[in-house]
Order: sequence, then C-alpha cells, then structure tokens
Amino acid sequence: MAAMTAAVAGGGPVPRRAGLGVATVLVAKRAVLSFLRSPQLVVVSIVQLVGFLVTFRYVFGGAFGTSQGLPYVDFAVPGFIAAGVPFTLIGTAVAMAGDLQGGFIDRLRSLPFPSPAVLAGRVLADTAVLTWSLGIATLVGFAIGFRLHGSALAGLAAFGLCLVYGLAFSWVFITLGLLAGNPQAAQGMALLVFPLTFGSSAYVPVASMPGWLRAFADNQPVTPMADTVRPPGIPLTCHPGPGGDRRTRAPAPRLSALPPGDGPGGHPPGAGQAASVAPARVSR
Repeated sequence: MAAMTAAVAGGGPVPRRAGLGVATVLVAKRAVLSFLRSPQLVVVSIVQLVGFLVTFRYVFGGAFGTSQGLPYVDFAVPGFIAAGVPFTLIGTAVAMAGDLQGGFIDRLRSLPFPSPAVLAGRVLADTAVLTWSLGIATLVGFAIGFRLHGSALAGLAAFGLCLVYGLAFSWVFITLGLLAGNPQAAQGMALLVFPLTFGSSAYVPVASMPGWLRAFADNQPVTPMADTVRPPGIPLTCHPGPGGDRRTRAPAPRLSALPPGDGPGGHPPGAGQAASVAPARVSR
C-alpha cells in the first residue's frame, strides 16, 4: 500500500484496476481450488449423496412400494436431486462467513479490485460445485434404478433447471453467510433447509401430509422445484393407510414430458383404468 502511494505521489504508473470478468474468474478459481484441496469435503459430499439416495431407495422405497405400477425410485430421485441443491449450497454460507471473518474481503477492498466480483465469483464457483455434486447424484440415481420417462434432451433441460434454481439459492446462502459473521453461526442458520426439503414433495406426495403441513409444503420453493423436474408419468397420489383416505393433488407443470401414446392403446399411462373397474361380485 505504501509503495502504491509513493508511486502515485512520484508520478509513477498507477496500478490498473482489474476488470470485472477477470476478477470474477479469479475469485471463483480460488473458491473451487479451496474445495478441491479439502479431501474431506469432497469425500463427505459424495458419501452423503450416495448414503441418502440408497437410504430412500432401499429403506423407504419398500414402504412406499409402487404407485399405479410406477416404482418409488422414479418419484424420489428427481425430488432428491432438486432437494440436493440447497443441501449442497450450505457450504456457501460457511465459506462466505469464513472469508469475512478471516479478513479476505477486507484485503480485497484495499486493492484496485471490483467489489461485485467477490459475490459474482462465489456464485460462479457454487455453480461449478453444484454441477459436479448433482452430476454424481444423477449417476447414482441411474445406478439404483431410476429411468427417464421422457427424452434425453428433456432430462438435460431438467438438470439445467436445477442449476438455475441453484443460482437463485446461492444468493440466499451468501446473504446468510454475510449476516452470520462466523462459520459456526452460518452453518446453524443454513440448516434451516431441513424443514424446507423434508416438508416438501421431494420425497413423498404432498397429498399424504396433514392439512397444516400441506399448506406449508405447497407454499415453499422446494415443492415447485421438485414437481417441475419430475417426469409427468408419476402421479402425485398416496395410497391410503389404515383408516385413512386417498387424496390426489393435481401435478404442477412439468418440464420433461412423456411422448404421446406411451401407455397401452396409444393413451397416457393409467388412462381409462378408472372406467374399466367393474363392480365387485360378492359370492354367497
């Protein structure tokens, strides 16, 4: 700093201010390298993703069974990938609070460095890490039995939509990190994603929830995100439990559509099933 002041006083060349694009890439590169140079973060994130997917597939999948002939894995994997967006970005709040507490942002302020690059670089790094994490989750989903119900292009579009959702969530977690002030508080605040994800349609149909919880699930961001990337061949229906009733909720608009005539006789899957049910005969 003293050398810079002396250069300006003596008529020397003034240090050139870094461009916004270059500065953003530099901040993003630092964040990605910090993630890759922490093997525990890489390993734990993979183990956590695989563990949750296997748990929901083989533990809860047996309890839910099938819905109108469609396996639970085809319902749960898209919801799990959508819910994995905020879970993956918990580290953003922690890293942002750590940079603020450690003085990294203050050091950048003392340099000819564009301030917006600090936030833009973090968002760019989050997008890269999120792409890697959701890609691993998608591959594991296919390995445990998930199959596309539409075209490959529609599946890629759904994956891209998850990244767009991640872009929006990234700013939320950056704000939490700046407000928290230290990594411990940031991690505690970021854990608020648990009620958002588990109180949504990511893992079970909203129709199976009690009325007060259904109102919460229908009016929070994870539910429309999960319903949008989920293929439309899977009905949002719950089977009745003992003494319960069967509720059905109209599905949200879907991104990946089934081709017409995918069901028997050129009709969508499940079409005409209600009309073909005859009254049961009681034998005496």
